[in-house]
Amino acid sequence: MGEILEIVKHMDPKRALTEMAAALKMIFPLLDEETRSNFVMNLIGEPGSDKVSSMVHL
Repeated sequence: MGEILEIVKHMDPKRALTEMAAALKMIFPLLDEETRSNFVMNLIGEPGSDKVSSMVHL
């Protein structure tokens, strides 16, 4: 298991999200548009697989 996943696994979920958001704010500007889009799509899942992903297109 990855080092980051091990750390997050032992954190309060709300704190983990706050910390991950801060890290992503530093990383996202370094990535190209396609890589960022792929990351977000992997978080959400395949298009049409649930109501949340279908709302993204609204």
